[in-house]
Amino acid sequence: MTGPLDDLYVLDTTSGVAGAVATMLLGDFGATVLRVESGLQDQPRDNPGFAMWDRNKSVLANDPGTAQNEIDRLLPGTDIYVYDHPDAAIDIADANPGLVQLYLPAYLDECPWFGGAESNELLSAALGISMRQSSFEDRPVDPVYPHILYIQGIWAAACAMSAIAQRAQSGRGQMVTVGGAHAAAIAGCATSIVDPTQNVVAPPAGPGGPNATYTRYECADGRWLFLGALTPKFQLATFALLEITDIVQDPRLGGDLDAMLLVSNRAWVRERVTARFAAESRDHWLTLLMQADVPAGPIESREDWLDHPQVEAIGMRVHLDDPRRGPVTMPGIPLNLTGSPGAVNGPIQTVEMPDWQSTPKLAAKAPAPGGPLSGFRVLDLGTVLAGPLAGSLLAELGADVVKVEPLTGDPFRTKGFMYNRGMRSIAINLRESAGRAAFYDLVRGADVVIDNFRPGVLDRLQIDYDRLKDINSRIITLSFTGYGEGGPLSAMPGFDPVLQGLSGMMRAQGGDGEPVFLTMAVNDITSAALGAFGVAVALHHRERTGDGQRIWGSLAGTSAFMQSGELTRFAGRPPARTGGNDFNGPAPLDQLYQTADGWIRVQAATASQQEILTQSKFGQDPAAVFMGMQRDEVLAELQTLTIPAAAARQVAELVDDEQLRRLDIIQEQSRPSGIAYYAPGRLASFSTTGRSDAMSPPGLGEHSVELLREAGLEQSQIDELISSGIIVTGDPMALDNFLSYR
Repeated sequence: MTGPLDDLYVLDTTSGVAGAVATMLLGDFGATVLRVESGLQDQPRDNPGFAMWDRNKSVLANDPGTAQNEIDRLLPGTDIYVYDHPDAAIDIADANPGLVQLYLPAYLDECPWFGGAESNELLSAALGISMRQSSFEDRPVDPVYPHILYIQGIWAAACAMSAIAQRAQSGRGQMVTVGGAHAAAIAGCATSIVDPTQNVVAPPAGPGGPNATYTRYECADGRWLFLGALTPKFQLATFALLEITDIVQDPRLGGDLDAMLLVSNRAWVRERVTARFAAESRDHWLTLLMQADVPAGPIESREDWLDHPQVEAIGMRVHLDDPRRGPVTMPGIPLNLTGSPGAVNGPIQTVEMPDWQSTPKLAAKAPAPGGPLSGFRVLDLGTVLAGPLAGSLLAELGADVVKVEPLTGDPFRTKGFMYNRGMRSIAINLRESAGRAAFYDLVRGADVVIDNFRPGVLDRLQIDYDRLKDINSRIITLSFTGYGEGGPLSAMPGFDPVLQGLSGMMRAQGGDGEPVFLTMAVNDITSAALGAFGVAVALHHRERTGDGQRIWGSLAGTSAFMQSGELTRFAGRPPARTGGNDFNGPAPLDQLYQTADGWIRVQAATASQQEILTQSKFGQDPAAVFMGMQRDEVLAELQTLTIPAAAARQVAELVDDEQLRRLDIIQEQSRPSGIAYYAPGRLASFSTTGRSDAMSPPGLGEHSVELLREAGLEQSQIDELISSGIIVTGDPMALDNFLSYR
């Protein structure tokens, strides 16, 4: 196949989901992906998702005993070598100085559970995500979906391509590590903040989360909807149509809508809203919400999503004839690179030993410090979540990212400050011609422009791709919308949980119980990681051709992609996992257990592990024994028994984890006041071009003047823009309060 990556050779020796997803994305955009099976691979590929994750690849017809010889023969012509077992590491300098070596460990250098095999459930427990999931009781919840593994694969592909972009400048490859803990840090980036001065664990908020205007409701006909009124504009409109505007003036809120998130206010606000939705049918309320332009949607079944007209319209349903499985229907490619699109060409094919020709990679200059994308500039117009986080992830990769905000700022910049870290801010009025002219000056020196506006906004502001291309012919733009371009829902506003509900994720997690709002902003966060990957692919294409391009994606497309193993269909596939109220896990001995002082996640998933556990002192039903023991004591004994298990930790416990602190996964950061807090830090490891700083969010307009100077404006021009109110300047962000919105 051809595509923007058709000059790249990828050697895949992984056995898990994360590695398969990473190499699938590279193959979707044209890379030659060859999978070599070896004795190190101990996980069978019987997960139905591999029918999708192995597409656009070849597998070598080899005896696993000869795999290392074949790998050694292929490495001189390989661009990206992907592995997930530590024993598969090779010496880059000896094999190929331009080689990018991509390592996807299950956790990090050291794995806290026995065996170190990939496990989404153990990751979720160990990194605090299970405990952060909203629940009925004060307890962790087991995930139905392997979302962290999907994120790990996507982010690994983005990091590998950023290393390829750096190689184009230096001629040198490097070692890139994206562990499961890195992916979990991205997944929990805004819900893993620890403030030692406010370290109070809130009581459980139920399966709908703590936010009464950003949650799901049952209507009079027994059907459920999700209300996505996250910002004041939508909250006020919702109260008006529900005829409960007196909530806003209630003295318990004091006029501050964020006060609804306080524990003391959650129950009474939710009771008022619940009573109103219970009074009429779902269709009645969805009609009113649509008329008021408030993001909302029905909560539907997962089984129907792949057949939805919107999914079909945006190309997210494709078909393959698999020689092993027969006809297969699966999600398509969630990113659209309009100048160099990807393609799904076929299922995995068995091949003989290929002849890969090494391309000389001559050193040009020493790698720049501070990330593999150092030297690239990104203008990020995004608001709320997916757009800003895409920019922040590119900042983590070393890009110079500028947050371009309206004069009043991104309305989510305080609650969602972690999505803006690593950026500089300029506040500018793009509705005025002078503001647009200043923005155009910024575009002239930029490589990428990001937005997640509603359809039509870019045209109204006169900052659409065609106009920007006239200013800078090499510009790359990345746009995310709720539902994508085309289809019956394309004009609708969309937030992450609205798509969680419509795509069936909430129903699947809730099983036969109530639909569950996933605390992890899975569609937004994943869209951001996909966006970072798309930008890196487009940069590679531009390096080869000189051409920029427009990229677009959608939360709808992401929601299908993030259920790839669950939505992929073929005759005879086993049913996908579903959950229940405060889901404990899929089976006895493969679930969460309570101990005397906390919770653990045990994963005795094989017959041999189950036999070892049941014949130990824990017996056939270990729950009662666990309850009488301390958590660490149970984990130590399970380690001795060779049973994989991990503590289900509170987020605050991560601060004391030596490995997470040493590798800066959890990083001490500082407010402008000097008071420390802890938050996710490094999200990947690069052997020669990694970052080492703490990335902070910018204050509104904090960098307006310096950015305009860099764009070439004279001080008199800048002063005129300030005095006329076209731009505003501001101070660093105070970071006084960390109030979780979900």
